[in-house]
Amino acid sequence: MNAFQDLYPDDLAHCFGCGRLNEHGHHLRSFWDGSETVARFTPKPYHIAIPGFVNGGVLASLVDCHATGTAAAAAYRLEGREVGSPPPHRFVTASLKVDFLRPTPLGPELLLRGRVRSTSGRKVVVEATVSVAGEVTVRGEVVCVEMPESMRPPAARPVP
Repeated sequence: MNAFQDLYPDDLAHCFGCGRLNEHGHHLRSFWDGSETVARFTPKPYHIAIPGFVNGGVLASLVDCHATGTAAAAAYRLEGREVGSPPPHRFVTASLKVDFLRPTPLGPELLLRGRVRSTSGRKVVVEATVSVAGEVTVRGEVVCVEMPESMRPPAARPVP
């Protein structure tokens, strides 16, 4: 099964968090799970903050990329289109708020969940959580906006 990020056009698939073409990135992969989205990520030893715990910046990047993937998938769903069908939806972050509720252990698989809170024009607000063994360790809210034309490579710009 293809993740949302698997279907991004090649020229929009280089993001550190979710770009399949970024050899150094997280390669986060998000999927629908009913009305929510889900992704799984297992931190590597180099994702360390202090011994035994995941770096907060890594956690924020996971929340960020899962949310923008969720926003893109929601935009396709609202239009009744398959994720990845042209023209491509690609979202960027306008605002990122992350609450670290408790330390996130380094090693176990992390479960990310996303839920669309609201949509308005080019803006999608997504709530996301990171859990370990059923315990929420991070909660975030991301305001996602459709990628402006000025950020899109020429080949990825919609045809007028």
